Amino acid sequence: MEIKKRILSLDIGTKRIGVAVSDVFWMGATPVKAITRTNDNTARSEIEEILKEYNTDTLLIGVPYNMDGTLGFQAKNCLEFIKPLREKYTVLEQDERLSSSVAEDILKNQGKKYTRNKQLVDITSACVILQEYLENIKN
Repeated sequence: MEIKKRILSLDIGTKRIGVAVSDVFWMGATPVKAITRTNDNTARSEIEEILKEYNTDTLLIGVPYNMDGTLGFQAKNCLEFIKPLREKYTVLEQDERLSSSVAEDILKNQGKKYTRNKQLVDITSACVILQEYLENIKN
């Protein structure tokens, strides 16, 4: 198996950013953390620290398109947030419609209480986005 640079996945919300990372074989996604998004520059700096920690320069962002495929407020907000990082890093995009619903289903099936822990949903959503991307590039 070929060893590759890891991919850092972000589920960018207005309050939090869920973070997950791939393994070096691009087989699976591992939860990392949730970043509180009170200051965008601080949040971006934290993302850069995580990129250094995992020795990667590749970000995968989930873009929450509307169901009709258009960009709504949240998608535009996400793309605006990531814009300064595009200058330094490779930024990949993944359609993340319904990723939070999938994440909630996963957590429910695992018996985890997520309704009061939105960070857990955000981190799991970042894993879902990354796992879907990895599966798509294999096919």
